Amino acid sequence: MFRGFKQRASEHELMDDFSTGGPELREALQHLRILNRVFGAAAPTLYGVQRIWTESGKPSRFSILDIGSGSGDVNRHILRWADENLIDLRVTLVDITEEACEEARLLYLNEPRVQVMRNDLFKLPEGGVDVVTGTQFVHHFAANELPKVVESMLKASRYGVVINDIHRHWIPWAAVWLTARIVSKNRYIVNDGPLSVAKGFRSEDWKNLRKALGVSKMFYTWRPLFRYVVVIWNSKL
Repeated sequence: MFRGFKQRASEHELMDDFSTGGPELREALQHLRILNRVFGAAAPTLYGVQRIWTESGKPSRFSILDIGSGSGDVNRHILRWADENLIDLRVTLVDITEEACEEARLLYLNEPRVQVMRNDLFKLPEGGVDVVTGTQFVHHFAANELPKVVESMLKASRYGVVINDIHRHWIPWAAVWLTARIVSKNRYIVNDGPLSVAKGFRSEDWKNLRKALGVSKMFYTWRPLFRYVVVIWNSKL
């Protein structure tokens, strides 16, 4: 794994194998919530959502679709932000696995602002929500697949897209490798945690994506802890 991290890893994560799952995957999603808290996974997504909301005129009503949401735990921070700013927020959590949807339904059992839907990115209705977010989602795709993935996210949004994903670097790789083994013995977590960092991104990856998309307005920046947030505004605006 310590190969300089110059190129993104190409191995598939265990979570990408939809022929498996069940209770072990449910447990992995629960343990992933712990890792997300430890590494501050929610903050970059909220940062990007705030950017689009502000530049869209701070509407009092706002909607978000979180694609590849898992149990959708990062959205709890966005819901608190909405409360603080008196925003009528609606969040739709979308994942392709039933295990993730079940975890999300349990997590937001008493939260009427959150809807959970099992669906595929490429089958989302056009312009159905204000913003489409993807937290630790796009690294599951190869470089040549990324433009199509992001184009589908943009198509589903009215204002734009927020991507929050991992910085490919040996420090977060080592931190995740160790922390994953401290908090879990689940094979999904132990294998996919460090691998997701090796499949992560560097600045040149986002530059290549911007060139491939040909978008007029795209912003990306490094955020703690070892993450990138990417904001892409919809060209239809």
